[in-house]
Amino acid sequence: MGTTTLLGCCSFSWRCNQKIKPSDGHGNWISRTRACCSDENICDGFWKRRTALVSGVSLISSAVLGLSGGGGQGLAAVKQGLLAGRVPGLSEPDEQGWRTYRRPDEKSGGHGVGWSPIIPYSFSVPPQWEEVPVSIADLGGTEIDLRFANSKQGRLFVIVAPVLRFADNLGDDAKLELIGPPEKVISAFGPEVIGENVEGKVLSMDVSQHSGRTYYQFELEPPHVIITATAAGNRLYLFSVTANGLQWKRNYKDLKKIADSFRVV
Repeated sequence: MGTTTLLGCCSFSWRCNQKIKPSDGHGNWISRTRACCSDENICDGFWKRRTALVSGVSLISSAVLGLSGGGGQGLAAVKQGLLAGRVPGLSEPDEQGWRTYRRPDEKSGGHGVGWSPIIPYSFSVPPQWEEVPVSIADLGGTEIDLRFANSKQGRLFVIVAPVLRFADNLGDDAKLELIGPPEKVISAFGPEVIGENVEGKVLSMDVSQHSGRTYYQFELEPPHVIITATAAGNRLYLFSVTANGLQWKRNYKDLKKIADSFRVV
């Protein structure tokens, strides 16, 4: 932005100092600088307005580049502010650099008229994991509520699906165990995550309770993925952590820790 402003100033200066065709009848060259500023009031007003404009642009440049004393924080703040439709939900890093994401209460999203707000969820991620845009072209379509990724370690996404897609007698306070046992849940919902039948791909299943809520966790291969499932309100939550083969081998401990951290709060 600062470079564009500088070029604009230089361009103006060059034009104003060019010589033009003689116009006084005596063959004398008249500089455009003189012609531009033949009226002092107009010229003074023009330069005052131009100075104010350049000052304003400089202030904006300083904010974007973090030159006002905030260092990289200025750039981070502007970057986050420009992500339309996304509300930041990450905590400050802990001693190991891990941050906790909690779905903000004010974040938009849902499944239309008649649906209750999405009950917030949380999870933790290592350093350098960041939220990335959600596309309706993604596997899971419009029911993907959030995506995070790290180009060197892997990626995750959260599917929040209406339970009415799978059963019509669960009410507005669905329990995962009422939807079905682990085998039924992974067979029904695994394809939502990996895009294909899960038969022969499930390496392990685990059932746990946290704050009175039941969670199922499945590890599949291939592809390398850990799926954590639970239900809350009138929705089913599927939390998927995945990576390619090399990433999985190098970062399995952290990927499993991310998967284990998922909670509906």
